[in-house]
Amino acid sequence: MDVLSDVITVMRTGRPSSARLAWHAPWAQHFASIPGSAGFQVILQGPCWLISPDGMPLPLATGDVVFRPHGRGHLLADNPSTPAPPEPACDPNDPGAPRGPVGDDRLLDAPTTVTVCGGYRLDPTRTHPLLGDLPELVHLPAHLGRNPGLRATVELLASELEQPRLGSDAIVLALLDTLLLQILRAWLDQQSAHGTTRGWAAALNDAPTAAALHAMHRDPARPWTVAALAAEAALSRTPFARRFTALVGQPPLTYLRWWRMTTAARLLRESDVPLGAIATQTGYASEFAFAGAFKRHHGTAPGRYRRASIAGARD
Repeated sequence: MDVLSDVITVMRTGRPSSARLAWHAPWAQHFASIPGSAGFQVILQGPCWLISPDGMPLPLATGDVVFRPHGRGHLLADNPSTPAPPEPACDPNDPGAPRGPVGDDRLLDAPTTVTVCGGYRLDPTRTHPLLGDLPELVHLPAHLGRNPGLRATVELLASELEQPRLGSDAIVLALLDTLLLQILRAWLDQQSAHGTTRGWAAALNDAPTAAALHAMHRDPARPWTVAALAAEAALSRTPFARRFTALVGQPPLTYLRWWRMTTAARLLRESDVPLGAIATQTGYASEFAFAGAFKRHHGTAPGRYRRASIAGARD
């Protein structure tokens, strides 16, 4: 798998959710702050405003996509001057849940704004550093010809939510995962266009560093050395190590060890793969060596970690 696909696999948990909502002016709706989640808004018909507690009101237009990767709350409204409603906030992880009246509830009138909103549940114990680099708000304005994959995903998702058919449940879940990937892709492209010089956006847009990262993610079991990773990056050893550390924030083998332990933890939680097989998949010559490395990293033995994860899931 490539790095971005692995990031989604590691941090996502549970089922994402979404809903298509129509609003009648004047209207305003709170979206709650939910730790361990990320939420999005897609404006199918507008305009409207996004109002954050810690920022200036942001005007949104038809086709705009906004992403809140750290689960912070916000207000969506037809106008910044519209009073916030007294009803409970909408949960980004359950946007279709019953709420109080929206606007003046003139259901026979054409809505002034139509949105698709939703949320993803994230496990804070396995957050990839790429997510930590994301700002509080990712705004992807609609531009003709820009991000065609994102636009196509939005259109398909909106169509399935507006007119559900046989198979829509499975299609919507797949589209929500695709949407998250397309949002992250578009943000990375945006950072590249702006000449970002540090952090994970820069690392994935830097050909030598990205080559090494993809190699580690593609084959974490390989007995990688700095020299072998430098060869993947087509650089000599010292310049590669310096470049990788500056962009990723840690040396190559330190990141490799973190990724192996993160992969091992996911396999222990989500599968019944034997410990010996997990050791092999994560680059350890024996189950004993793997168990020692896992305990040093996670503070508990792999067998105990698996039992605790199973018990937690049952609770």
